[in-house]
Amino acid sequence: MAIDAHAVRLWEGESTQLGATWDGLGVNFSLFSANATKVELCLFDPTGAQELQRIELPEYTDEVWHGYLPDAGPGTVYAYRVHGPYRPEEGHRFNHHKLVLDPYAKAHIGQLKWGPELFGYTLGAKGDDLTLDERDSAALMPKCVVVDPAFTWARDRRPEIPWDRTIVYELHVKGFTKRSSTLPENIRGSFAGLAHQETISYIKDLGVTSVELLPIHAFVNDSVLLEKGLTNYWGYNTIGFFAADPRYFATGAITELKQMIAHFHDAGLEVILDVVYNHTAEGNERGPTLSFRGIDNASYYRLLPDKRYYVNDTGTGNTINISHPRVLQMVTDSLRYWTTEMHVDGFRFDLGTILGREAAGFDQGGGFLDCCRQDPILSRVKLIAEPWDCGPGGYQVGSFPPGWAEWNDRFRDTVRSFWKGDQGKAAELASRLAGSADLFKKRGRKPWASVNFISAHDGFTLNDLVSYNDKHNEANGENNRDGNSNNLSWNCGAEGPTDNPAINILRERQKRNMLATLLFSQGTPMLLAGDEFGRTQKGNNNPYCQDNEISWVDWDGTTDAGRSLLSFTRKLIRLRQSLPILRRGRFLTAEYIPELEVKDVTWINAAGTEMRQSDWQDGNMRCFGVVVDGRAQTSGIKRRASDVTLLFVVNSYHDGVKFTLPGFVGGDQWVSLIDTNDPEKGETPTLAAGSVYEVTGRSLRLFAALTSGEPVRVVWRIAVELLRDADRSLVS
Repeated sequence: MAIDAHAVRLWEGESTQLGATWDGLGVNFSLFSANATKVELCLFDPTGAQELQRIELPEYTDEVWHGYLPDAGPGTVYAYRVHGPYRPEEGHRFNHHKLVLDPYAKAHIGQLKWGPELFGYTLGAKGDDLTLDERDSAALMPKCVVVDPAFTWARDRRPEIPWDRTIVYELHVKGFTKRSSTLPENIRGSFAGLAHQETISYIKDLGVTSVELLPIHAFVNDSVLLEKGLTNYWGYNTIGFFAADPRYFATGAITELKQMIAHFHDAGLEVILDVVYNHTAEGNERGPTLSFRGIDNASYYRLLPDKRYYVNDTGTGNTINISHPRVLQMVTDSLRYWTTEMHVDGFRFDLGTILGREAAGFDQGGGFLDCCRQDPILSRVKLIAEPWDCGPGGYQVGSFPPGWAEWNDRFRDTVRSFWKGDQGKAAELASRLAGSADLFKKRGRKPWASVNFISAHDGFTLNDLVSYNDKHNEANGENNRDGNSNNLSWNCGAEGPTDNPAINILRERQKRNMLATLLFSQGTPMLLAGDEFGRTQKGNNNPYCQDNEISWVDWDGTTDAGRSLLSFTRKLIRLRQSLPILRRGRFLTAEYIPELEVKDVTWINAAGTEMRQSDWQDGNMRCFGVVVDGRAQTSGIKRRASDVTLLFVVNSYHDGVKFTLPGFVGGDQWVSLIDTNDPEKGETPTLAAGSVYEVTGRSLRLFAALTSGEPVRVVWRIAVELLRDADRSLVS
């Protein structure tokens, strides 16, 4: 096309603010590239279909190309063509025939259309990625859009939920509301659908505090999935770290997302984003040229010593080079943008170990981790790491620095194994119940640093965990080879749905057992959306490509058992929030404090006496209790607390176990608050200390001690509230 540099007014602009910035009078465009020789700004019509003009950015300052268009404004559709050497053996893959997206773009328009023109090399040619393809890719590419950041947040205030009160609820923007018949059809599966009062009321009434959204950053559908009639449902294939994906908007306006966040905040709910800063959608050396590769491949990606090939610590083909100062800046700028401009309350970092990697491997003092710790904005929001990746030394659970929380897969695996009935799991379960001090009690970290979960988007749902021995991923088109085969699941006697009442009763009890274990353990609980009423994925433990009924939450198909489970889950959450002892700020140590004559936790065997080493070493021991003393100190100041004393009894043996209730200071009666064998018990029975009762096979029981003073009033108030709400259900 003809290039007319005089058709628009062009000023030099400035280099300090990357991206396309509307200042109320015009738009400043700036793009980092340390190795480019020229950068052209391409302007398009409002649909992005027709390229109208190319303008060479006139200035190059501190490795940033920049220019200012005083006649441009919000809604301007643009992208870049970047000139430079195409020498893959040296790490350079510039190709100005390929349109590339601005890494700092705040909005995208259109969807990627796959074709050979997207690749910087000629597919199938001799030498393949060493060749240069001169076909234009613009017609197949999404485009960037200049946005107006103006938005009236009015009375918006961050809920700032303390970590000890936080209960995370993981959900997918589309999947959560796509099948909700109570919402207008045009907003189902969108940010507007989440913002609807029906949606927010359900989440609020459930009792969780913080909604964690699966990736909403602009992402790419993998061509191999599209060829199979599938799609990248989860969205872990990012191409834009500042732009929300257009697929999640009902209106197309960025204000829709801001309104959703404002509505959540108004309800006292936090919004946490699952973010993917470890890799991009461009893949390895045989992937397409969409953005970073064509802008400055050698800067944005970690390359092997020969420079042609990519380090693949992510298992996706490439790894972002977080050690480069400009790439580190991009990631932290993105996080600050979502925090300050979009009012997000925290982040969960996919394959978070990548972000702590330096040349010698994972480093607690790595550049990114240090940036977050000292940053006055990022250090105040919730930071949650998925503490593993696919590279050497990638498993780092418990190794992140102070200020971070981490997904604790040891909790997940231990709880699953124990309730499945595996031998020798009692001792490790005790550690997980107590906050996983063996992993996290260091450098002043608190129990909340352990994000405890039974299930997440990746793997079986809670319902499928007790309904399937094996994964059933045939719908993914990989002959059931994908997904983890070691799920620590147990189908309770039949694979998949069954009409056998005994099996179904056991399955429901197992769900209650694991939910109660999750919500009564020290640490930060995370609940997968739909687990509270038994959502199924039909045995698929890797539905990353299933944008359909397999993954979408089925609101209308809720059964009586599902409604009962929902009511039970609400009880558990209310108990956790009502009893500070379930969310202590200090790790349980089992150490006796002579000045207070208190030991914060005591582990009890079935005989009602304190556990001995021989008990812990008994691989067949599957029933034990734990007394958490409400008089134990809650801070470093040694003073007696006045919280409720609790007794948990767990039994993963298939049969009942005779259990002697232990004695306690200040009373002789235990009142039952939770019994997973009888979740809707119509009474609140008390049992005397020293009495023997039979713990039902595969069940959990929670008791509170009836002592003098305030604790007894608290116990009876909670017991009455639980009884009153026993039949309440939120699923219609």
